[in-house]
Amino acid sequence: MNTLKPGAIKKIHRVASGSFKQFRDMENIENFLNAIVAYGVAVTDKFGTANLTDRNNGMAIVLNCIHAVGRAAQKNGFEGPTLGPKESQYNPRNFDEETLHAGQKMIGLQYGYTQGASQKGMNFGKTRSITD
Repeated sequence: MNTLKPGAIKKIHRVASGSFKQFRDMENIENFLNAIVAYGVAVTDKFGTANLTDRNNGMAIVLNCIHAVGRAAQKNGFEGPTLGPKESQYNPRNFDEETLHAGQKMIGLQYGYTQGASQKGMNFGKTRSITD
């Protein structure tokens, strides 16, 4: 996260052994999660600390969060390697009344078109038989 935005995480506990290792790991994860929200990742894309520390099926949620960070990096103009597709942006369309009603004046070819329509070839292939 500090590569994407320098200084985003001010305190990082280095890997160490001891009785407080699990608490340090959890604090590192919480610092990361707070930094990504400040960076522009939606709160709904965050994962819970337990998804990463426990041995459950939460790894898919963690990967979705990492992809969300990749989308946010592209949106924020990160020049390095990217991960995943670019996030869509709000792009409203403004049509005048004439354009909106133009489709109602047109009659599609499916309405009343019978030239060439037949049931010829409907039994193409093997015919239906009781003895099959």
